[in-house]
Amino acid sequence: MARHLATVALFLLAFPLFAQEKKPPLRWGGDANGGAPFIFEEDGKQTGFEVEFADYLAAKVGRKAVFVQNQWDNVPELLKRPNQGRDDDIDIALNGYEYSGERHAESPTSVPYFVYTFRLIGRKSDPTVNSWHNLGTVEPKKRVGVLRGTASQRYLEARYGDRIELVPSETVTEMLNLVSEERVDCTVQDSPAAAYYVEAGRYPDLRVVDEPVGTGYYVILTRPADGELREQLNKAIREAIRSGWLRDLYTRYGLWNASQQRLLYLSERPWPEVADELNDEVEQRPPVTVRFEHVAGNLLAAAGMTVFLAVASFPLAVLVGMGVAIGRVYGPLPVRVLATAYVEVLRGTPMLLQLFVIFYLLPQLGVSLGTWLNAPWLGGLFSLPPLVAGILGLALNYSANEAENYRAGLLAIPKGQTEASLALGMSRWAILRRVVLPQAFRIVLPPVTSDFIALFKDTAVCSTILIVELTGLYYKYKMYPGLVLELALAVGLLYLVMSYPLSVLAGRLEKHFGKGEK
Repeated sequence: MARHLATVALFLLAFPLFAQEKKPPLRWGGDANGGAPFIFEEDGKQTGFEVEFADYLAAKVGRKAVFVQNQWDNVPELLKRPNQGRDDDIDIALNGYEYSGERHAESPTSVPYFVYTFRLIGRKSDPTVNSWHNLGTVEPKKRVGVLRGTASQRYLEARYGDRIELVPSETVTEMLNLVSEERVDCTVQDSPAAAYYVEAGRYPDLRVVDEPVGTGYYVILTRPADGELREQLNKAIREAIRSGWLRDLYTRYGLWNASQQRLLYLSERPWPEVADELNDEVEQRPPVTVRFEHVAGNLLAAAGMTVFLAVASFPLAVLVGMGVAIGRVYGPLPVRVLATAYVEVLRGTPMLLQLFVIFYLLPQLGVSLGTWLNAPWLGGLFSLPPLVAGILGLALNYSANEAENYRAGLLAIPKGQTEASLALGMSRWAILRRVVLPQAFRIVLPPVTSDFIALFKDTAVCSTILIVELTGLYYKYKMYPGLVLELALAVGLLYLVMSYPLSVLAGRLEKHFGKGEK
């Protein structure tokens, strides 16, 4: 009897531990590509003030924090999917998401855990960027970098309109590099990034200009049905504020400032009603409604940019590809080896990576070479404008495909025709130009046309290097929830309208030349 009682007692003591183990992890979505001080890697370990904050919150609700990587502006959309417990599902979105009434209506927010402001960052060597006031008054227009889909973008659109040229980017460091390289005039970043990178001296050639503006709040996004979890998180955040844990965390990362003092006041008042009371001082709030007719003109301009990118890059791809194909088929051994390596490297690496190298890494290589060779002008030589870099990247990538198309066409020509032409006394160049290439062109025309159609859609990757084409425009305005569906349908329809006639043409060419071969 005593043995049974001891067994029952041990089970009762261990049951809470078993129950705790069965709790699912707290999966929080964010984007580590955004970098420090939010989420970043150091010594092979993920760290950042939001990583530590997520661990703290998970411990308070009796769960283990698990980070789920996704693109920053896609994480709120991921939260709208049903949570089925898969590895790619998330419970909360936690990565510097700013409070807004629109966002709260779709994904109820926690009480704030950080009070941010906007900071204007320019080069120390540029006296023309000296205040918020003159940002939209100087000529030519200033190119101002922002993170795509953030409150800073909305603030600049609302305050300056078309008096500045907005340059959206994916990450803070990319944009700071562009400012440092004089490819963008200045940038507006949230105070944590400005403190970590600029005020701490990690970019010694940059400076924070003027006073901060636009007070706002970082909040956690949750699902509407997860009211219990939301209350648990709010309780944990309030405890972190009252106990000083949050202050210690921000102090370690150099983020604590006078603005954070209001967290205690905000946490003690009903949320989000207290945010509405502060509307008079939250100057970054733009009008919350942007209708489709407001962006229709920009949509047509973006479609024109898509067409221009395709039309400008594809002839270059065909010319380069033809030259590479001729080198692989008829060139001497060294030329064949180089041509083969060219094709394999470009076909074996993503176009996005190639664009990144051309636009972001080549200028850095130029600066390094210029320093080594005492030739500062090399930095400017390697620094290509976004449009040139986009056309070059598309052309190089597709030239590898066209090289394979033309190589197949050249090899399809019977060798007897070449031998007969040589017997007639024609030179090899004349044979290639007048006998082989015309026939090869007929053979490869249908697949080449199909590649041109594919290129129309692949121009979307140029949105990552500051070019606003159709996909870039969609990302620019997807932060307005009421506009997403209409804009996505319009963008898809425009792609279809541009590509379908070419699809019909490709089918007719294939049918026509197929009959000709018979």
